[in-house]
Formats: sequence, structure tokens, C-alpha cells
Amino acid sequence: MRKYLAIAMLVGSFANIARADHKHVTIHVNGMVCSFCSQGLTKKFKGEPMVSQVNVNLDKKVVTVALKHDAGELTDEKITDLISSAGYQLEKIERN
Repeated sequence: MRKYLAIAMLVGSFANIARADHKHVTIHVNGMVCSFCSQGLTKKFKGEPMVSQVNVNLDKKVVTVALKHDAGELTDEKITDLISSAGYQLEKIERN
């Protein structure tokens, strides 16, 4: 029993390390209304080498981006460029 508990704790600690490799940016966007908006923004952000995942929530008008640990920084200026070039208005950027 103790052996299984030790293994579970070890696996759990590796999972936390893997999650720590990603930084998250939450971007509040005005103007998103449909699945085409979601697809377009997802494509824009996935085209950036430092982005590992993109999630668009149309109801909350939020784009959440997971950044790769070792691929550089996605600056506020770059985020603003991506949002405005896609035809949307940036409201706020939050970094986790």
C-alpha cells in the first residue's frame, strides 16, 4: 500500500512540474460573436512559435493562450497586433 502511495505522489509531482512549463495569458476581446471568430483567432495565435495552446471562449469573450516554457515571450504589443489585425478590439490582458 505504501509503495502505491509513494508512486502516486511521485507521479503527481511530475504532473505539477509539466504544468509549470506553461505560462498562461488571458486576453479579453471585444467583437467575437461566432465560431469563425474563434477559428480565426485560434489560427492567428497558433501561428506564433511561443504558443502551445489556444482556447477561445465566445460566451466570456476571452482567449486563453498557453505559452511554451522555452520559446520566448509573447509581448503585450504582439498580442495587441494579433487581435487588431484579426479585426477585434483588445480590452485587457492578464498573465498567470
